Amino acid sequence: MPEKRLSLVIATYNRGAKLCTTLDSLLVQTLPQEQWEVVVVNNNSTDDTAARFADYVVAHPQLDARMVLETEQGVSAARNRGIAESRGEYIVVIDDDERVVPEFLERYYSLFESHPEVGAAGGRILPGFESVPPRWMSKYTERTIAGTLDLGDRMREFPEGKFFGGGNHGYRRAVVGRYGGYDTSLGRTGGVLLAGEEKEFYGRLRAGGERIVYLPDAVIYHLVEPERLTRGYFVKLCRNIGRSERRRTRTASRTAFAGRLAAEAVKWAGASVLALGFLLQGTPAKGGYLLIMRWQITAGLLGA
Repeated sequence: MPEKRLSLVIATYNRGAKLCTTLDSLLVQTLPQEQWEVVVVNNNSTDDTAARFADYVVAHPQLDARMVLETEQGVSAARNRGIAESRGEYIVVIDDDERVVPEFLERYYSLFESHPEVGAAGGRILPGFESVPPRWMSKYTERTIAGTLDLGDRMREFPEGKFFGGGNHGYRRAVVGRYGGYDTSLGRTGGVLLAGEEKEFYGRLRAGGERIVYLPDAVIYHLVEPERLTRGYFVKLCRNIGRSERRRTRTASRTAFAGRLAAEAVKWAGASVLALGFLLQGTPAKGGYLLIMRWQITAGLLGA
């Protein structure tokens, strides 16, 4: 039997200060410390991340946390390494730029302990803006920037078309044994803003018949820096989302790629209606950025 019941895996790259903020929120977890551990995977950071972490664990010896180095660049490779290094029967994954609520780990632990039929879960993701959001931001563009996921206050299976977020999900170790880890061709790699690794992983679990539930009380706040609210960053992010979707679906099958193209056409229709609505409401910038988002994703999807 594993020494710990639950392992929290955090991949990090050049975010020493943010990582310490994330660790701060773990100091007040309601789940007894003897039940869980933290595995931080340093994905070739070139800043002072390793030194900051070393100082942090010395200053907070009550936190059972250790750092391992993964030299293959990319969040998927880093998470896979974290899984391999972890000891828990339950694995929870977050990012290095989040704050978690005190009962976060307890919610995952209780779920897996009391619901043996559940193979995986994903929690609520809310934005933690570090500056005032721009006027052009709507709930649609916020979802792209902050990864917002809020399906309400009731625990339930994920509905069709929804999937857990990369920065807040968990599963039983046995699930990885059955389906493998994250696809290393997807996900952020250094400064390249690719994505889709959690969506591809979720899809494999669903195809295999795993029960995956939304866990509303397992809340994280995704810390959004001011530089992520610039037009340049937004354009780059959206273009790479499209490229990630192209890679993910083309790898799956021609049918999957064709279906994704069809879905994009539907999304364009919806975005156009929403943009017109924003215009009529006197907030044209929100509609404009919604169309920028759609254009960039489509361009990336088509290989641009």
